[in-house]
Amino acid sequence: MKKVALVTGSSRGIGAAIAAALSRAGYAVCINYIERADKAGELAEKLRSEGGEVITQQCDVADREAVWAMVRRIERELGPVKLLVNNAGIAKQQQFQDIEEETWQRLYAVNVGGCFHCSQAVLGPMLHEHAGCIVNISSIWGSHGASCEAAYSSTKHAIIGLTRSLSAELSLSGIRVNCVAPGVIDTDMVQVLGQETLEELAREIPLGRLGRPEEIAQMVLAVAENPYITGQVITVDGGFLV
Repeated sequence: MKKVALVTGSSRGIGAAIAAALSRAGYAVCINYIERADKAGELAEKLRSEGGEVITQQCDVADREAVWAMVRRIERELGPVKLLVNNAGIAKQQQFQDIEEETWQRLYAVNVGGCFHCSQAVLGPMLHEHAGCIVNISSIWGSHGASCEAAYSSTKHAIIGLTRSLSAELSLSGIRVNCVAPGVIDTDMVQVLGQETLEELAREIPLGRLGRPEEIAQMVLAVAENPYITGQVITVDGGFLV
């Protein structure tokens, strides 16, 4: 049976690396994006040139109706989703007292609401088939916390709680739910910290460097392919939290 994957927020960064790794491993992949149609299209063309079966879909994962429409399209054009990677996420650095309610609500709508909407949308066929896999992308800041990252960190902590609860609920239905928690990964999202801060962070990491998106993708693929892993939060951080 065809392996179909939906990777949210996959036009660039960690999501793009995950989509590429899954395509190269034989998955038919939907690349989801919210704004960067150009990047999504470039990645899709590259993967198609390698023999991959890929579609792209614009969708704000905070929009429930749009998410369900996206999943129905995937089912029509590729088949039922066997693997969902909830990767879409946004961040904003602010001191806690300066966080606007709109910012707080938006981070929760995308980071946590996106996991909620997408997971519910793909569950029907998974429950019917007694098979499927969900991999949520959290962060080391979801378990560790970070100064000036209260909103982001709390959403990533919520994702860890969702992973553990949902894995317990769905295990008897043959559906596995896991979480990958990246450390400081060299993507556009962390570049806003500035070169000096990134160099300081690299010195704090035992392996002496930032992570690469491809290294997170390798772990997501490994978790997706191992049928005896569920309910786990797997940290990939170069030893940062040791």
